[in-house]
Amino acid sequence: MTSSHTLINTRLVILGGGPGGYEAAMVAAQLGANVTVVERQGMGGSAVLTDVVPSKTLIATADAMRRVGTAVDFGVRVGADEATADLGLVNERLLSLARSQSDDIHAGLERAGVKVLPGAGRLLDNRTVEVTADDGGVQTIEADALLLAVGAHPRELPTAKPDGERIFNWTQIYHLQEIPEHLIVVGSGVTGAEFASAYNLLGTKVTLVSSRDRVLPGEDADAANVLETAFERNGITVKSRVRAEAVDRDGDVVKVTLSSGEVLEGSHCLVAVGGIPNTADIGLEEAGVQLTDAGHIKVDGVSRTTAPNVYAAGDCTGVFALASVAAMQGRIAMAHLLGDAVKPLKLTEVSANIFTSPEIATVGVSEQEVAEGKYQADIIKLNLATNARAKMMNVQEGFVKILARKGSGTVIGGVVVAPRASELIFPIGLAVRKRLHVDDLAETFTVYPSLAGSISEAGRRLHVHL
Repeated sequence: MTSSHTLINTRLVILGGGPGGYEAAMVAAQLGANVTVVERQGMGGSAVLTDVVPSKTLIATADAMRRVGTAVDFGVRVGADEATADLGLVNERLLSLARSQSDDIHAGLERAGVKVLPGAGRLLDNRTVEVTADDGGVQTIEADALLLAVGAHPRELPTAKPDGERIFNWTQIYHLQEIPEHLIVVGSGVTGAEFASAYNLLGTKVTLVSSRDRVLPGEDADAANVLETAFERNGITVKSRVRAEAVDRDGDVVKVTLSSGEVLEGSHCLVAVGGIPNTADIGLEEAGVQLTDAGHIKVDGVSRTTAPNVYAAGDCTGVFALASVAAMQGRIAMAHLLGDAVKPLKLTEVSANIFTSPEIATVGVSEQEVAEGKYQADIIKLNLATNARAKMMNVQEGFVKILARKGSGTVIGGVVVAPRASELIFPIGLAVRKRLHVDDLAETFTVYPSLAGSISEAGRRLHVHL
């Protein structure tokens, strides 16, 4: 491995200031590189400005509504007036929070010695970047290495063009001033499910259009079933196994034509049908960077592209559309480039969370992969209904699921469906990464009462008597 001291003052140019870009910039600066980040929107990229931060802030607001709405179950009287959300204030707060987070990232990078250059970047070759500023000014930057963290943008349907007023993609919906009367969500993946859950809790009538046989088709089946039950209980209508053929606006009415011939009428529509990588027209071919058939940048386990000295991270690589994965890819790329200790990205160690109500968190091997014969595992699923802390919190649904390698008892995967599942998945993620035994979970003290106690209990249920 190359010694890091030989690469001090390496000129690094990063295209994109999202999690993959800014995390890489911090690592590279700490390792002594001369770093420039080119970003056209603002630091943090879409993850901070139009995606993760604002959407999860909206969801946190919706969860506050849920807690107020269920206060009576705890014996708490909240007054005669029903709780309502002022969507104008909600969106003002979340956009302000996003801008504040972006400013904090910008300031942190500058303190670390990173140069932030506003503008759009284009590769002239694998060592040269042309940057066009908002005012049209152009400058050329020479680099020893490049990192592409250019992200993705919402995919649009040709027959469902967003107008930002009644028909939205997920970047536009934060400008609503009033709670929609009836929101039709097209797409039942993570983004669609999260917005459907949030707006339902905020008081909107919600209809979710799913082309598959269930919500969250790519996720744990047990978790998806719990969420569908919660959706049904909360009044969300799910239209399964149909596609949205067209979305049209007629004044204040939005009409969604389904493949079944049915026409849904609502006040607003959110189209959440995936993303498209921002890889077009940025000079990748000139630099020798190859793309997949879907338009993503091809990368290996240490984030290298097919072009010498060029790395890539984040949604533009198509690995996992998660901010945490983008950040890890960026950090790994810099460690490899600058001669620091590096381990290739392992997707079986990735923790992910869906911020619905309840939340769904996963890590490692899935039960579906076991069913397909890719792994052999013992699986235990403990419903939270018998957990003392869950009873105190009035949690009536959810579970902890642990997957252990058959024969060895090594923890290889897990699922948590619960409030704050995003926090509860961490000990299971640590067990997966460190190859801990189920007895390590079983023998670790947990607080009583706690939801985490069910993780330890699952470990005990998987203990093999010798």
